[in-house]
Amino acid sequence: MNDEQLLRYSRQIMLPQVDVAGQEKILNAQVLVVGLGGLGCPVAMYLAAAGVGHLVLADFDEVDLTNLQRQIAHHQSDIGRPKVESARDKIHQLNPATQVTALHKKLDEAELEQQVAAADIVVDCTDNFSIRHAINRACVTNTTPLVSGAAIRLEGQVAVFDPRREGTPCYRCLYALDNDENLSCSESGVLAPLVGIIGSVQALEALKLLADFGEPLAGKLLLLDATTMEWRSLKLPRDPACPVCGDL
Repeated sequence: MNDEQLLRYSRQIMLPQVDVAGQEKILNAQVLVVGLGGLGCPVAMYLAAAGVGHLVLADFDEVDLTNLQRQIAHHQSDIGRPKVESARDKIHQLNPATQVTALHKKLDEAELEQQVAAADIVVDCTDNFSIRHAINRACVTNTTPLVSGAAIRLEGQVAVFDPRREGTPCYRCLYALDNDENLSCSESGVLAPLVGIIGSVQALEALKLLADFGEPLAGKLLLLDATTMEWRSLKLPRDPACPVCGDL
């Protein structure tokens, strides 16, 4: 770590849980962020600000006027641009040292496997159950930790699925493939700061995993009711009959 990095990340390095060793792990890390919408924007920006060395951003969508209410990495001038390119430019302004790979496409199974295998952490910021399940399968196959988040209306949730930890569940243990709650903000609405809160928690959990400190949300589901600002933490058991991570 050079002098400029020591100064830039000094407030994190001061934390005994992080220190120089933890910051070095963050600097050397590669993180895959899938989805650069309301959740992915704060996730990518905070991970870049914290010094993650290489961010791989995957999203097939372009910036729309309706996105600007909550997707803070995208600005008025970005309307019509690929979200990954818009986010990449903001990240480079924030931290030029962060390498960014922008994938403006929907990753097929082989491409997803390749990207997950290369990543230290995967952060799922999508709003589609089929994509979430595909990401989960790839993470279980490659033993890659997954930080999952969701936000809709005035409710949010975060969970960590870490296949390296024996006895912990995967995303499929929590949600079945035929789940009918595949809602989007365009259908149900969402209050702007909610995605910022949930995305920030996702970024925090990713940094804890990268720097290896604290107790991550593995085997837990953190729920937020923004109308009352009440948080709940539920234990998530592993399903022995899970077709992805189970014993069968």
